Amino acid sequence: MSRHDVRDDQLPSGAGTGPRDVPIVPAASILVLRGEPFRVLLMRRSDRSTFVPGNWVFPGGTVEPADRGADEEATFRACAVRELREEAGIDLRAEDLVLTSRWVTPEGVPKRFDTAFYLAAVGDAVEPRADAQEAVELRWFDPGEAVAENAAGRLAMVFPTIRNLMDLRGQESIPALLAARRAAAIPVTRPVIREVNGKKTVTLPDEA
Repeated sequence: MSRHDVRDDQLPSGAGTGPRDVPIVPAASILVLRGEPFRVLLMRRSDRSTFVPGNWVFPGGTVEPADRGADEEATFRACAVRELREEAGIDLRAEDLVLTSRWVTPEGVPKRFDTAFYLAAVGDAVEPRADAQEAVELRWFDPGEAVAENAAGRLAMVFPTIRNLMDLRGQESIPALLAARRAAAIPVTRPVIREVNGKKTVTLPDEA
């Protein structure tokens, strides 16, 4: 397992102090990639959002009844495609998505999600359009630069977003990245939030 020191602003509000019996809600997000060297699309959530307001995140959201498919995977993919269309005006097919990670929000967070994160490539001409409700701004970022901006306190992001961006750094190309993730076994990441010497840490157990 690995342990990571985190700032309070890298966690959802109330993390570590919330109730332990919060239901886990299924959700999905898409890391949209384009260009060479590639960039990833991030959206800034509205300051009125009830979860991580004002943060930069990947387009996505919770599963709705209309997303229900033949199995869990089909449901996650349908959710991701719908949310991307609604928030960023980008249309993709569910079969274009490549699973890259899956995170379950730890206990002690007021809202908990079981989120499937997917990769998807688009052409350079694709320009997203923010819906001005959930997404108030959309920008293409170099993954490493986005992580550095967060470390400097200039780009608000929470830990799962940061870790997914870190996994993109140093990748040679979009085709190579997609091929590698298709061939990989994707574990379920179940972080644990702890407070050590007055500072919060996130521990990532090595488990599926």
